[in-house]
Amino acid sequence: MPDAIELDGVGLTYGAAGAARRVEALCDVAFTVGEGQFVSIIGPSGCGKSTLLKIVADLLPPTSGRVAVFGGDAHAARARRAFGFVFQTPLLFPWRTALDNVALMLEVQGLGRRERRDRAREYLALVGLSGFEQHRPGELSGGMQQRVSIARALSFDPRILLMDEPFGALDAITRDRMGFELLRIWQRARKTVLFVTHSITEAVLLSDTVITFTPRPGRVRAVHPIGLPRPRTQEMRLSPEFIDYSRVLFKELEGEPPREDVA
Repeated sequence: MPDAIELDGVGLTYGAAGAARRVEALCDVAFTVGEGQFVSIIGPSGCGKSTLLKIVADLLPPTSGRVAVFGGDAHAARARRAFGFVFQTPLLFPWRTALDNVALMLEVQGLGRRERRDRAREYLALVGLSGFEQHRPGELSGGMQQRVSIARALSFDPRILLMDEPFGALDAITRDRMGFELLRIWQRARKTVLFVTHSITEAVLLSDTVITFTPRPGRVRAVHPIGLPRPRTQEMRLSPEFIDYSRVLFKELEGEPPREDVA
């Protein structure tokens, strides 16, 4: 069975060939994501992490290299609606209720009103927002708005969930709570997740694998399998194993070579 996502030599340079100002954002990026895996990408600001998600989702064409999604090309996968995308901010329509925001993609797909609203209720329940269907975004907290965004991304049952720093704008307590909420949702929905974050502890807590990137142009520096048992718990973050994974990633991202790879 093919991997959910395969990147082979992917690069992207902004600016036309011969232009005075060209920016190489990504260079020779290669890794795979197995179906049902939770994989995080972490690296310094400006290293092309968000750009890479857009390339995987066929929202941005690479300058070089190849992206395969379940063995086919990314364009065909997007046409099949294989991707759900969760952005850094929820991007909800303020005049629509939570229910109608979640139902938006189903409306675009032409589903009948009753079916799309039933499905929207189902996914709001999945993210823990039953009872808030008629609330507008301005009546919801930041964490609740992001849960609406996750419900919307899941509503049309994509096989892959692409998440671009979805909790970055939240306060530390809400961000921590949302991490465990996401794990609960992932355990139930079992989507393939490619997750961009700047938080080392968040990456270790959530992931099967953490991929570190170099500064721009972004390249894969290392691939770290995370061998912590599931389900992940609050207490696990105090364990020597969790601290060791975090230490290795911190030293690597600070520019020091890790003493050993994480297996």
